Amino acid sequence: MANKVVLITGASRGIGRSIARIFSEAGWAVGICCRQNKDKLLEIQTIIEANGSPCFTYIGDMGIYEEAQAFITEAQALLGPADCLVNNAGVSHIGLLDQMSPEQWQHIIQTNLTSVFNCCKQVIPGMVCRQSGHIINISSVWGICGASCEVAYSASKGGINAFTKALAKELAPSHITVNAIACGAINTEMNQFLSDEERSQLIDEIPSCRMGEPEEVGRLALQLAGSHPYLTGQVISLDGAWI
Repeated sequence: MANKVVLITGASRGIGRSIARIFSEAGWAVGICCRQNKDKLLEIQTIIEANGSPCFTYIGDMGIYEEAQAFITEAQALLGPADCLVNNAGVSHIGLLDQMSPEQWQHIIQTNLTSVFNCCKQVIPGMVCRQSGHIINISSVWGICGASCEVAYSASKGGINAFTKALAKELAPSHITVNAIACGAINTEMNQFLSDEERSQLIDEIPSCRMGEPEEVGRLALQLAGSHPYLTGQVISLDGAWI
């Protein structure tokens, strides 16, 4: 039986890397991309192929429409039609809004939100034709409640949450699910800027008494990729009861 196919953006490290590994362990063919970290992407390709799964890699910015189009087109030509798309590519920015440049704002929105539109637009026609498919958007709890000094990031993730709910309504008649995982504090490189004291204070705020692990996001994504079509339009918080 042919492998199911998952396409994952921003897969060179952190959450995306774990999602790619976990899907490959479950026997999925995996297409992965990142903006510039070729060495890290090739590392995860080696892991995926060691698990016995086909893998396609692509270096490009999913916030640019033509790059997203090329990634999806080339991945599907090699691996087959996408059964699941995981929109994980994202960047953060910490600082006061009045000190943020228009270029920094645009970079956050393009990378975190426009990339989701770009990639979804490529896979939807095929999924509608097959009357099946799963789209999973990696979001954040800050998209639900907002974070001081992370206005642009919060806005981009809030946009993903609204995008998820709206697109789910469009695609539900075609038996395609669209869900988001709103991550809390996950133990990735994105949070390595925290000092030991700041990290300890953060953990003290989380009822589960720890940060989440990228593998936990990956396992939830895999569950959603195998879920019933009636589970759609949901923004699922994975935050240890933090928010």
